[in-house]
Amino acid sequence: MTSRISRFAPETAAIHTVTLGAPPLVPGKYNHLHRSKQKDCYNPLMHRPTSQGILFLLSLALGLPAARAQSWNVLTSGLDTNLRGISAAKISSASHIAIWASGSHGVILRSLDDGATWTRLAVPGEPDLDFRGVVAISGTTAYLMSSGEGDKSRIYKTADGGATWELQFTDVNKAFFLDSVACVSEIKCFALGDPINAKFLILQTADGHRWNPLPPQNLPTALPKEGAFAASNSNLLVTSGSELFVATGAFAARVLHTSDGGNSWSAAAVPIAADNASSGIFAITFSTENHFLAVGGDYANPGVALRIAAFSDDRSKTWQSATQQPSGFRSAVAALGAQTFLAVGTNGSDLSQDAGVRWKAFASQSFNALFALDAQHVFAAGPKGVIAQFVGAESK
Repeated sequence: MTSRISRFAPETAAIHTVTLGAPPLVPGKYNHLHRSKQKDCYNPLMHRPTSQGILFLLSLALGLPAARAQSWNVLTSGLDTNLRGISAAKISSASHIAIWASGSHGVILRSLDDGATWTRLAVPGEPDLDFRGVVAISGTTAYLMSSGEGDKSRIYKTADGGATWELQFTDVNKAFFLDSVACVSEIKCFALGDPINAKFLILQTADGHRWNPLPPQNLPTALPKEGAFAASNSNLLVTSGSELFVATGAFAARVLHTSDGGNSWSAAAVPIAADNASSGIFAITFSTENHFLAVGGDYANPGVALRIAAFSDDRSKTWQSATQQPSGFRSAVAALGAQTFLAVGTNGSDLSQDAGVRWKAFASQSFNALFALDAQHVFAAGPKGVIAQFVGAESK
């Protein structure tokens, strides 16, 4: 579809590493960038007195610990790339978290120590691919998706930490455009593509290597001008090997649902802005208590805080608009607990602690993508190679 945030294809692959922000070094040498100490948080002392500021000053006067707001701890930034993929997995042989990120200009980043240091990886000979999605399986295994017309949309997999990349799927059809990829295990994964012949494309692999589209009769039908956004790798939600939720956009805002592997689909309208080609649903997620959340808006007008978020408590049969909306366009959302959700976008971040009914802004940092491994390991990625970790108020 032509409304996506930009338009952007099989070859052997290997790894080369560079120090971020410096000229390329000798291939095979791992070079690290250390954690930044920058934080984006609210300081009540820098604004006119409010109830929060007064409580803060009273706590200082009484010697009590001060309550602090949520914030972001920036792990790395300053790279010439717009990151749209972020994922993480536990490293079984260590007590660390592996974090993978991907973006424009062929950039792939990985940390094996909770974000303290980073290594830049690459698919050789493909410096212009726009890697919009990544799924971390472990510290060594990950799926990588690029977006673009025809053979610029590809699915790769590495099982050796990026030393080699297996090209698993692509297509020369100009209508072929991948939007997101999601997995329920190392071998069972799905990918979403733009409609072809009025049918959304759904790819699947059951062995971790060979990908095939669902039969045409099993593909969900798209409305006129309806599509999907390749903005944050979060408009395809896979809850099991047979249940999928697809969030749509561009002149429509719907959630398509199948619980039988695509044999049948239902569709539910969602009260999120979808008035033009740049608006619709951008992300969908759910919590352990089966609260479903969808966010989006108009990426061309990120400051408009109308019809941004909606929630469902009946597994996407019906959707309701949030009574207090996020503070602007949101491209990603993640569950931090049974009723706690976090949303990010290009003009800031918002938190909901009542299953998406009310949202409250807490930071202005620009992000595209979001991933929550658990409540303590929540990561966001965005412009200029920024990767940050969410810091909850209770953890300060």
